[in-house]
Amino acid sequence: MFSIFKSDPLKKLNKRYEAKLALAMHAQRNGNIKGYSMITAEAEEIAAQIKLLEAKNNS
Repeated sequence: MFSIFKSDPLKKLNKRYEAKLALAMHAQRNGNIKGYSMITAEAEEIAAQIKLLEAKNNS
């Protein structure tokens, strides 16, 4: 009945993923390669979670 008030975890993860990619891009442009690689690794973990949720929703 109140499903419109529930947050969509997939939407939230996509937003976090895009934010991490933007941070990684800025780190790379500023020459912070170590920071870029760490942020990119975090983004990849979020992408894996997104794929897992999408697979779960499609099944």
